[in-house]
Amino acid sequence: MLFLGGRQSPTDSSAEAGYARDMATHHSQAVEMAFIMRDDTTNDPLRVLTYDIIVTQTAQRGMFSGWLQQWGLNQSTERPPMAWMSGHGHGVTAAAPGAMPGMASQEELKRLREATGKEQEILFLQLMIRHHEGGVQMSEGLLKLSDRDEVATLARHIVAGQTGEIKLMTDMLAQRGARPLPSIL
Repeated sequence: MLFLGGRQSPTDSSAEAGYARDMATHHSQAVEMAFIMRDDTTNDPLRVLTYDIIVTQTAQRGMFSGWLQQWGLNQSTERPPMAWMSGHGHGVTAAAPGAMPGMASQEELKRLREATGKEQEILFLQLMIRHHEGGVQMSEGLLKLSDRDEVATLARHIVAGQTGEIKLMTDMLAQRGARPLPSIL
């Protein structure tokens, strides 16, 4: 299938398709965590941050989905998560083979839902910093594998935006007398 301007559309096994699918999944968890925190906190700066994460990452998920549709590819695949990075040695690490970097475990999500007050705010900020580090890592990995304009532009935007939010969240943790989890970058 030809893409606008006569360029060949990415294939099912391309870095672009893998990135779009994996980042959609990655963003879905960030939105889930942000909704948990938004609904529970009374801290205005934290509510603004969670709202921004919800809006930005939901819009980006729509872009990922739209690209796949435009490229004539399915929204899901039989390929394992992060297969698009396999063998490229670009420093993307995950907790387990096929896992996406920065993703919270089911146990961590359960702890986030059950926590309250300052404890929940600290846990959210720690988990979201690690989550954003994973998004930055995946986006930087894509930039090493693709020069496709629309995908590379969004990947650069994600790196810049999430790096800025990591700094903001690190400052918010310091205000609460806490520190980030060990960095995965």
